[in-house]
Amino acid sequence: MYGIVKWKIDSNHSLEQVEAINDVVKVESVFDGDVVPSDVDESNPYWDFIKTDLINVNFDELKKMNSDVVGWIQVAGTNINYPIVQSSDNDFYLNHSFDKSINGAGWVFMDYRNNPSSFDKNTIIYAHSRLDNSMFGTLKNVLSNGWLSDSSNYIIKLSTESENSLWQVFSVYRIPTTSDYLKVEFSNLGFSNFINMIIDRSQYDFNTSVSDSDKILTLSTCYDNNNKLVMHAKMIKYQENR
Repeated sequence: MYGIVKWKIDSNHSLEQVEAINDVVKVESVFDGDVVPSDVDESNPYWDFIKTDLINVNFDELKKMNSDVVGWIQVAGTNINYPIVQSSDNDFYLNHSFDKSINGAGWVFMDYRNNPSSFDKNTIIYAHSRLDNSMFGTLKNVLSNGWLSDSSNYIIKLSTESENSLWQVFSVYRIPTTSDYLKVEFSNLGFSNFINMIIDRSQYDFNTSVSDSDKILTLSTCYDNNNKLVMHAKMIKYQENR
């Protein structure tokens, strides 16, 4: 009984944090007519997404609430619409809320090894898969609720203090818990092998080409006690914040 009560208290506090954030922050839709040059074949779904609007967030008020804020993420077709934080390790925000109070719901956070000012070859975002669909709770539904049948869902939008960016999903899968997709540094050959590995794992063919020159975004959450749900996307457009 205590566990259920504690879970509910944590959930309620997370909701209060979201409401407080939304009271001071506006996520704006930004049209960017400038398309990043690409040699992608015209049949690639890339061209269906490239004109999608970006999002822009003014981080001034968010930084006053929590100086660990490094970005904001939206995942199409899910409830994921949160500020991203980053600590000096990958443990703190597993059991701390946005206001840094102890909370089993945790928060959405970027791998401490990543540079949020200039995305690495593989930028990793984590969050718990909550039963109330908060944090990354709706991410595990992408394999079972018709998400895959609607190509308009294959988009992730990020806003950081340095740039706004658009990412095209190219792989999603459930896998027994492993850390082999959580690398952030690669040799040229190593990155090519990494791309092949995560494409081969995908439980759906997104018909999307990925090259050694791409930057990848990885979303990772628990599917159950023994498995992870993982989504990968490549950056297809960005706009510098001046």
